[in-house]
Amino acid sequence: MAETRKKLAQVDPVWERICREAEEAIRDEPLLGGVIHAGILHHATIERALSYRMSQKLTSNEMSEQILREIADEAFGDDPELSQAARADLMAVLDRDPACHRLLQPMMFFKGFQAVQAYRVGHWLWQQGRRDMAYFIQMRISEAFGVDIHPGAKIGRGIMIDHAHSIVIGETAVVGDNVSMLHSVTLGGTGKEDEDRHPKIANGVLIGAGAKVLGNIKVGRCSRIAAGSVVLQEVPPCKTVAGVPAKIVGEAGCAQPAVTMDQLLNESAG
Repeated sequence: MAETRKKLAQVDPVWERICREAEEAIRDEPLLGGVIHAGILHHATIERALSYRMSQKLTSNEMSEQILREIADEAFGDDPELSQAARADLMAVLDRDPACHRLLQPMMFFKGFQAVQAYRVGHWLWQQGRRDMAYFIQMRISEAFGVDIHPGAKIGRGIMIDHAHSIVIGETAVVGDNVSMLHSVTLGGTGKEDEDRHPKIANGVLIGAGAKVLGNIKVGRCSRIAAGSVVLQEVPPCKTVAGVPAKIVGEAGCAQPAVTMDQLLNESAG
């Protein structure tokens, strides 16, 4: 067993760590043994575990767990980017969420992480031209997690959505790498136009709780959007915006606001 674990650590250190944490969790709380074995230790790879978890959370009387699991397995088998993005998302949550102390937590318990991974499968379906199935996945993500991400939206790696309740991301939205957002964020459109109508969020942006970014506008890299703001105009890189409507109130305050998660407006930004 030790030799197998050592080899796994060399091949996939993220998955090896999750398995090790799963065993520790079972020792600490034996009543979770069945759930954690089924969700983690029963699977040979992180991809299989992600497929299983998604199918368990999204299954309903309308769609069986087996069908959903087969869809997810097919997606992970066809596109290696899905599992690489999942690993980056895991590390982002561990690094940025002070409530996260183990990689096991997002895999098993955090709906923000789980919703994003299910969205990624839905986006894969969308790219395959399987639009109706993608819409079904979107519907079930919304019902199960309270997160509504259109499968046509484009989302990068290293995404951390804290709490994740009432997140809305529209069809033509683009979210870059290493973006952090909190609950009740909307990346929405304005009016009834049926073209490119949603925000473009660059790498490293931090979006505070309840912020609304509306229309086909750009939010520059490593900028900050304060909680509760309504953003209707382009945000330059490395700036902080706040208010309704949002206005520039200062610099971003650091090189990587999405990583530091610092949402306080200092005096220089006032």
